[in-house]
Amino acid sequence: MPTIAETVMSEADLAAFIEREFPQVRGDFAVERLTQDGVVIRLKVGERHLRPGGTISGPSIFGLADVAVYLALLARIGPVALAVTTSASVDFLRKPEAGRDLIAEARLLKLGRVLVVGDVLIRSEGSEAPVARASMTYSIPPERPQALPSA
Repeated sequence: MPTIAETVMSEADLAAFIEREFPQVRGDFAVERLTQDGVVIRLKVGERHLRPGGTISGPSIFGLADVAVYLALLARIGPVALAVTTSASVDFLRKPEAGRDLIAEARLLKLGRVLVVGDVLIRSEGSEAPVARASMTYSIPPERPQALPSA
C-alpha cells in the first residue's frame, strides 16, 4: 500500500478516469493539482448546481467533497472504481459567493488497507473563507484472491 505522499495516478490520469468511469459528471469537476497529502478539485458551477435564491446547492457541495476525497484516494491506490463512501459529514459554514466556482482542498488523514479518512475544505474561488468543511471515510474493496490451479 502506498503512503499518503506517494502517488500512482497523475492529474491527467484522474481526469481520464472520471471521463471514462463517471460520464454523468463529465465537465462538472476539474483536477487542479495533486498535493503532498491530497488533491485540489474545482466544481465548475453551472445553472444545475444552483438552488432557489441563486446559491450553490448543498448536494452540489457534498458531491464536490465526495469526489475530492475519492480522487485523493485514487491518486494513491490507483483506479479502484469500487472504493465507496462509508461515512460522510459536511458542515456548511457560509453562503458560497455567487457566480464563482468552488475549490475543494482534500487531504487524506489516514490511508489504511481497508479504510481511508479524508478532510476537505471548500472555498469560493478567490476567497480564503471556507464555505464548507467535510469529513469522509472510504472503504477500499478487498482484492479478490487468485483462483487456485485445478489439479
